[in-house]
Amino acid sequence: MRKILSLLSLLSMVSAAGAADYKEHNIRPGLWEVTTTSMLLALVPQIPQDQMQKLTSLARQYGVDVPRIQDGTATSRVCITQQMADQEIPSYFHAQQSGCGIKNGIRIENSYKMDIVCANPQLKGNGRAEGTFTTPESFTGWTIFNGSVQNTPVNEHADTNGRWISASCGTAKSQ
Repeated sequence: MRKILSLLSLLSMVSAAGAADYKEHNIRPGLWEVTTTSMLLALVPQIPQDQMQKLTSLARQYGVDVPRIQDGTATSRVCITQQMADQEIPSYFHAQQSGCGIKNGIRIENSYKMDIVCANPQLKGNGRAEGTFTTPESFTGWTIFNGSVQNTPVNEHADTNGRWISASCGTAKSQ
């Protein structure tokens, strides 16, 4: 079950990273809703409630908020500041917290690509994220990851969509 939580953290990091990588058409700062769909997330309903509460508590200890998960889709809200929206390549989304880093990040017009490298006792492996901004207020993309989560092999693909919700972030955290 920690496998799901760790990979969810990784997927959230990459999903949200896409929301700050569109400089040419001035991505809108503010509150974004990011949805991530994967086969691994589809297994979440099989986790007993008490186990899920333990995982949620463990995630909070590491500064990770577990997003709402329903029907194989994780939905989270991310606050993108103007400073974040202005950055060429996003390297700040939980990279240090999850033990992952972003390498070879490039942006060509409204598309982005980046490699993900994870090397910590909980999460080891490599991945790739690619996406496209269709407007300054929406993006679509995907992430693959091959490696291990707590020594359990993982070969995962996730699809991601993001949409701008409002200029005000309210209580949502900047990543």
